[in-house]
Amino acid sequence: MEGIWHAGSPMGMLINALRGINILVPRNMTKAAGFYNTMLESDDPGLIIECLNGYRLKEKMPSNLGDFRTPVGVIETTKHGTDVTLVTYGSTWRIVMEAANELEAEGISVEVIDVQSLIPFDVNHKIVESIAKTNRVIFIDEDVPGGATAYMMQKVVEEQKAYFHLDSDPRTLTAKSHRTAYGTDGDYFSKPSVGDVFEKVYDLMKEVDPEKYVSIY
Repeated sequence: MEGIWHAGSPMGMLINALRGINILVPRNMTKAAGFYNTMLESDDPGLIIECLNGYRLKEKMPSNLGDFRTPVGVIETTKHGTDVTLVTYGSTWRIVMEAANELEAEGISVEVIDVQSLIPFDVNHKIVESIAKTNRVIFIDEDVPGGATAYMMQKVVEEQKAYFHLDSDPRTLTAKSHRTAYGTDGDYFSKPSVGDVFEKVYDLMKEVDPEKYVSIY
């Protein structure tokens, strides 16, 4: 979606203003339906944030659409890897997955985690288990710098004590520090793209092994 009211992602504002209720960020409409089923059985208040780009996707309709559940506070590892962990959610997940497949062609093994739920966040502390394996992490979303990526970093690096396992500094990749520019080009250049994710990960691995991962520009 485009336009000044459709293209932004003020997740930092929501998670800081609405503490005490569930903030759920499904990556597609199937996951969203699972959250609706879960929350309709719960007495807890919740906000399910449907990613607008998800309305364009064609998904296979589950045969048990009204019965299956998406668990609250539980992450999903959608791609396994050994070199770096990418933590994301919502619309950005598809961009990250595409970049991860391109990075595989360069010999970089990427683990992709969809957090699915910002509040509560990774109640089983599975993200730190991934970082213990890869020793590197990048948090990626469409919010402004210091928004939800900073929240996720604090949850993982400080609360889950992921710093014990890091061989590289934890990093973030976000949208630009302004409202999303109007139009298709403005939307593209304001938010993280596949190329942005690729470059961020490649630069991180270049610091690890500069002889193997030479400059590509």
